Amino acid sequence: MKSIFLKKQGESPKNKVLDFLITHSDLDYSLKEISKYSGAGYSTVKLMMKDLLKNKWVAATRKISKIKLYKLNTENIEVKKFIDFYWAVTENEIGLEKKNNHISSSSAAGLAVSARNM
Repeated sequence: MKSIFLKKQGESPKNKVLDFLITHSDLDYSLKEISKYSGAGYSTVKLMMKDLLKNKWVAATRKISKIKLYKLNTENIEVKKFIDFYWAVTENEIGLEKKNNHISSSSAAGLAVSARNM
């Protein structure tokens, strides 16, 4: 299922990876897992990860045997601003849907707020 962010901002591989890492920020993931769960191709994720690491958007957290695990670098100010943008897009769209469909405030808005604070 596509996230609201991907529906609004497009399904580029970078958006898919960042969408996955933001919504699943509790754990760290291998390149294979990031590729599988984000829906971006493995070779694309591998190339993109070099750039994300260089710009400190992602941090290598640990190594299990030969496998490196990665996590979104929430200490980076650019990442913090992007996360705010991500949730603003999501919350704005939920607000529009709520207005158009007359959804109760406790269901849609509550979902976005609870996911944002994970």
